[in-house]
Amino acid sequence: MSCINESVREAARNSVLCWLATVDAQAQPNVSPKEVWAIADEQHVVVANIASPMSVRNIAHQPQVCLSFVDVFVQKGFKLVGTAHEVQVENPAFAAWAAPLLAMVGQRFVIHSVLVIRVTSVGAIVAPSYRFFPNETSEASQIEAAMRTYGVRPMA
Repeated sequence: MSCINESVREAARNSVLCWLATVDAQAQPNVSPKEVWAIADEQHVVVANIASPMSVRNIAHQPQVCLSFVDVFVQKGFKLVGTAHEVQVENPAFAAWAAPLLAMVGQRFVIHSVLVIRVTSVGAIVAPSYRFFPNETSEASQIEAAMRTYGVRPMA
């Protein structure tokens, strides 16, 4: 079963951060931004454990997670739900899972372990403007509005 299609991959490439939601032993939710992450294959996302002690602890107790990402300019993205486990450096599988993450960080960060998420469902995230104002909302109009909001311009 393939959950992660090309639309999800493209949105992931256009997203700077993802947000990983976990739950602790007392059922208290935690949402943490993750800067170093990648889609590994059609069913897995890998997240670098650079400074994520709470996420690691929560996943050890409760493996159900939700990872979301949004292209802030287009204001569309995806929510991926699944189960996660930690793969530590000593584990022979670490090299394969960490490969795309290590390529991203080089010497900038130390990756203490990798959080491997097996995705079981994917849902779209879409800004309300697309639904409530469909005749005047397009990706181009959203990009233009976001650039005004963030004070940025397209690269020449």
